[in-house]
Amino acid sequence: MQMKTRYWICVASRDHVNRGVNGGFAQLCHGKETPLKKMNTGDWIIYYSSKKNFKENTPHQKFTALGKVIDDNVFQFDMGNGFVPFRRNIDFISCTEASIHPLISQLSFIKNKERWGYPFRFGHLEVCEQDFKLIAEQML
Repeated sequence: MQMKTRYWICVASRDHVNRGVNGGFAQLCHGKETPLKKMNTGDWIIYYSSKKNFKENTPHQKFTALGKVIDDNVFQFDMGNGFVPFRRNIDFISCTEASIHPLISQLSFIKNKERWGYPFRFGHLEVCEQDFKLIAEQML
């Protein structure tokens, strides 16, 4: 039985997103397993980066990566110092970063346009295909 394709926005600082793109993996919510297990092979993800670097507060506010979940494997990776986060294999597509600001008024998952950052607070959210395509068009 073919699962319905789902679309996700993952939230991480740009430096962390770049590490994932270079390694071909997604890592979410400080290495938690649960958000990764919600995804299925063939689902699509877009990363949103509110800031450039994890340890700094320089705003970025851009969609920074686009990819497809390529298998059902959720695995742990030892990063040292007792940190063993969960990851998921992703086939990232070459794209350019896109500012969220011109899209805010058109994105249906942003209910309150004044407090547009609110949906990103949990680090992972499912969005409709239309919202995903709107963002992807700006990135491709």
